[in-house]
Amino acid sequence: MKILCISDQIDPLVYSSAIKERFADIDVILSAGDLPMEYVDFVVSSLNKPAFFIFGNHNLKEFLRFHGVSHQRTERSDVGMATHCHGAAYAGFKVLKEKNLLIAGASGSLRYNNGQNQYTDRQMFFNLVKMIPRLLINKIRYGRYLDIFLTHAPPLGIHDKDDPCHRGFKSYIWFVKKFKPLYLVHGHIHLYDLQDARVSKFEQTTIINAYSHYILII
Repeated sequence: MKILCISDQIDPLVYSSAIKERFADIDVILSAGDLPMEYVDFVVSSLNKPAFFIFGNHNLKEFLRFHGVSHQRTERSDVGMATHCHGAAYAGFKVLKEKNLLIAGASGSLRYNNGQNQYTDRQMFFNLVKMIPRLLINKIRYGRYLDIFLTHAPPLGIHDKDDPCHRGFKSYIWFVKKFKPLYLVHGHIHLYDLQDARVSKFEQTTIINAYSHYILII
């Protein structure tokens, strides 16, 4: 399976008239946030493949279609909330399945200025806990909890930065240790320095920064 991962930057290699030829063998599309949904729409409609997305801490014009309560509360109301947008399924704080691929997602970044879709580590932890029943069902039914954990922010200490805006979540470290995804795909961290790591290993999980675009082959 070949997966196109996109995040944070509109990539001219993707946003191109040659997208169908360049990415003809893609099976699934993952958007790790901070991209205009019109761009996601272009990618999905061009490749005509299943797609999943989450929101970051920017480009939140359609965020309230999926979250009808304040970002400052840990409770979420899913009643009447949208599940799809521009041809892609929303994976924020959900566990989804596409063919044999098990995906869990977490939107947002660590809180740094009380903006929309920002969370304290404690709030993020409780949002992750709410996914546990579905993860346990996956374990019983498929023999594993999930394959890909799709996030916007990275885990604490892996690919993150020291400034408050770009620090990662400690709760993601707990989640990875507990549910052992094969991959954690994130965005949020722009790769301006060639020395910055794009791919790292943590226990049994490969951590991938999807900035701009990245091809993941499973």
